[in-house]
Amino acid sequence: MQQDKTFLGTEPVGQLLRRLAIPTVIAQLVNMLYNIVDRIYIGHIPEVGSSALTGVGVCLPIILIVSAFACFTASGGAPRASIYMGRNDMDSAEKTLGGCFTLQIGISVVLTAALLLWGRKALLAFGASENTIDYAADYLHIYAFGTLFVELTLGMNAFITAQGFAKVGMYTVLIGAAANIVLDPIFIFALGMGVRGAALATVLSQGLSCAWVLVFLCGKKAFLRLRRENLFVSPKLILPCVALGLATFTMQASESVISVCFNASLLKYGGDIGAMTILTSVMQFAMLPLQGIGQGAQPITSYNFGAKNTDRVRETFHLLLKVCLIYSVSLWLLIELFPGLFARIFTPDAELIAFTARVLRIYCAGLFLFGIQIACQMTFVSIGSAVCSIIVAVLRKFVLLLPLIYLLPALLPDQTTAVYLAEPVADVIAVTCTAILFATQFRKALHKLGANA
Repeated sequence: MQQDKTFLGTEPVGQLLRRLAIPTVIAQLVNMLYNIVDRIYIGHIPEVGSSALTGVGVCLPIILIVSAFACFTASGGAPRASIYMGRNDMDSAEKTLGGCFTLQIGISVVLTAALLLWGRKALLAFGASENTIDYAADYLHIYAFGTLFVELTLGMNAFITAQGFAKVGMYTVLIGAAANIVLDPIFIFALGMGVRGAALATVLSQGLSCAWVLVFLCGKKAFLRLRRENLFVSPKLILPCVALGLATFTMQASESVISVCFNASLLKYGGDIGAMTILTSVMQFAMLPLQGIGQGAQPITSYNFGAKNTDRVRETFHLLLKVCLIYSVSLWLLIELFPGLFARIFTPDAELIAFTARVLRIYCAGLFLFGIQIACQMTFVSIGSAVCSIIVAVLRKFVLLLPLIYLLPALLPDQTTAVYLAEPVADVIAVTCTAILFATQFRKALHKLGANA
């Protein structure tokens, strides 16, 4: 394992990106796969599997919001810690780590209390019925007690990757995934706990991942360590982290809102909710590797930005843009040429496959541009540009996509198709605006950095 933190500023960028991005991509895919396996187990509970699966499905928007709160430290604190490392200001880097740790504990306590007090009401608001509310409430009640593990695992694991230990960060996910896959059948079937067993397996698995993260961050191999004297929350250090993390929080938390709006619009115009579920699943699958590549580039960009090495910052962005574009264009071509292949992964229903294949081409029409979006967006975060990150996050989801979901059906004759068309129209406009903003602000940031070198 690398013992000198300066490797982020000295080793070839291509070699570094490959070393850091591959584990983060694997972690993203494993996390998605074990969530699918978790739902498969629940769906096979004797006699009540369908109702139980639907109940747990109602919990997902709330769980997404809970996970999104980890972004305040994961997406905000980790890049800033890397920047301090690049400046060789290890004291500020470790104080950022310690302050974010304390902040995450505070957030976890508030979220746990909120879920226990108002969880059932929230589930009803998100669509739980009389047939599913008990399953949903049982799952969420136990999940609430593991909120601390979820927040610390997601929030603190980012600080491991930010130091360049991408493989260690990958093991965090692998440990949780393996434990959950093993514990699920034991608690659900062998012990007859049903949905409660699935929730308990998730909590214990996250607890193991959390222990792994904390042991590493308190150990001697980490460049940045959790120390008792650094647990005080310094507003000067933490508030910029929260501002930077707000962009990713907004993007993740808004997913549930977007989903509700899409479904409501489709119900109004006679669309197929099942097809929409497949479309969003394909889009999520497409985004995971892109996000993993971006997260792998983050420590390189942040460290060299802190070290005022403008050439390596620029080189890292160009390589990140190239890799992201190759992936997004390749996947876009596959979807446009073989949409039915992707639809068959999720359903054997011939009629649903035929309909989904048609609208999938429309829904993913702008996917080829996402390489630009992710490269620019992640670089904004990596250099600590909170304002630009928030603008990019809010623009695509709230300024463009939400209004277009309702506006396009009122303007186009085929109202159902118009709903699906909202996604690519928003994507094209958002990517264009993001690229223009990035071209000006990135150049300014590097010029300012070079002037202060």
